[in-house]
Amino acid sequence: MAEETQSRAPEGGAPSNQGGGPPSGPRGPRPGGQGGPGGRGKFFRRKKVCKFCTEKIDAIPYRDVRLLQGFVAERGKIVPRRLTGVCTTHQRRLTRAIKQARNIALLPFATRH
Repeated sequence: MAEETQSRAPEGGAPSNQGGGPPSGPRGPRPGGQGGPGGRGKFFRRKKVCKFCTEKIDAIPYRDVRLLQGFVAERGKIVPRRLTGVCTTHQRRLTRAIKQARNIALLPFATRH
């Protein structure tokens, strides 16, 4: 019974690639790696929409520290737009507002370590 459930490797010692796809290696295929059009992936990544475009905010005020802190990491770095989902024009305005707020000491340049 135990012999039936275990799969034996061919005599060459290397794992066989019978599926014809990319080689799976010694550990087998990766879980959740099939996130393509078949819909077999684990995670559904929603398309990020610019917060400022949806709320129709044109000017980003540098005095609004609460708004700006959401786009600054805890180390003081400006979070890139691929992570926040902000469009290009608003990312530029946001960067300018964060730098202005830093210059007048509303936001820290870096955290203390």
